[in-house]
Amino acid sequence: MHLLIRAVRLSVICLCVAGAGAMVLADEGGPIRLACVGDSITAGAGTTNREMQSYPAQLGRMLGGKWHVDNFGAGGATLLKHGDKPYWNLAAFTNALASNPHVVVIMLGTNDSKPQNWKFKDEFVADYKDLIAQFAKLPSKPVVFVCRPPYVSGTNAFGISNDGVASEMPMIDAAAKQTGAIIIDNYMVFVRSPALLPDHVHPNEEGAAALARSVYLAVRETK
Repeated sequence: MHLLIRAVRLSVICLCVAGAGAMVLADEGGPIRLACVGDSITAGAGTTNREMQSYPAQLGRMLGGKWHVDNFGAGGATLLKHGDKPYWNLAAFTNALASNPHVVVIMLGTNDSKPQNWKFKDEFVADYKDLIAQFAKLPSKPVVFVCRPPYVSGTNAFGISNDGVASEMPMIDAAAKQTGAIIIDNYMVFVRSPALLPDHVHPNEEGAAALARSVYLAVRETK
């Protein structure tokens, strides 16, 4: 009986992306909870007002009132468990899990390209698959999107290497394929617009809007 009541209280919302389809279960009458997981790019470094201009904040406005978007970005965070600041060890990760989201958008890997972290690159796919699994097993059974990290427009930018970021893309694709996660290509967002990355890594307000648009097109609710 309790299962029947729960089923009645759930509404099904369809999310469609190019080449893939996903189903999200959201509490009837409540918003679709979306968790943005990432590093300083997600947190909004590079914008003058992170609370209003970070890509998750702008994404929330694009998606509208049916959605609730939380920003769980943490500056310097790595996907790698053996990185110098693993996302796994941060309050942002604990809080992201506790939000029990219906949709998760992961954008990590930029800091992993630093030499002290990239020496553990052989662990990247396994760690990414494990991170996806941590969210996939939540009670909300979220749809998980994984992002190719943005292009890095300069050299010696915080020790971050565009060559490293580019070499992560097939690894991210492999982790997505093996887990059923959906890929969002944020790498290409700035390839032709490097001016939106004043410090070569972090997007300004206009760049954050471009990232938000990229994610929006992937996760928006179809009518």
